[in-house]
Amino acid sequence: MLFQRPNGGHLKVVTQALQQMVPYLQHKSVDCEAGGILLGRLLRDSNDIVVDEVTIPMPGDKRNRYAFYRAKRRHQEIINQRWQESSGTCIYLGEWHTHPERIPTPSTIDLKDWQRKLKTDTFENDLFFLILGIEEARMWTGKQKSHEMRPMINIYQNNPDYDRKLT
Repeated sequence: MLFQRPNGGHLKVVTQALQQMVPYLQHKSVDCEAGGILLGRLLRDSNDIVVDEVTIPMPGDKRNRYAFYRAKRRHQEIINQRWQESSGTCIYLGEWHTHPERIPTPSTIDLKDWQRKLKTDTFENDLFFLILGIEEARMWTGKQKSHEMRPMINIYQNNPDYDRKLT
């Protein structure tokens, strides 16, 4: 997946990271929301960012049909481990979760949670929030200082040759 950032740069979700999330898409009426964190890197001398890895649901996370609550400790351990292993180049970029709708839109709870994260989380640049729907993925970015949230454009989904299905 490739998203256009408001500042003109791009955010790429590599295939491996996408493959980690796809099994959690909510195709069935009994499937629960799932989520985790986005890990990756800022590319030097550009406004481009790459999501190389995501965490997936872990013990302690709470999941139901319409909500996902991430337990902080286990996901934070992975953030810390990747930071150490990469000598500080692999960083926390934001959050992802699923929605049981074709084209996802953030709920009021999502928007409040994202605002809280912009105020309290430790991060280097902007934060990114990815929601995977049944057929499409959508991404938002938030600014640390202003807490302004903006949608991002999925470049491939706006291409007529792109197959819109995630799977």
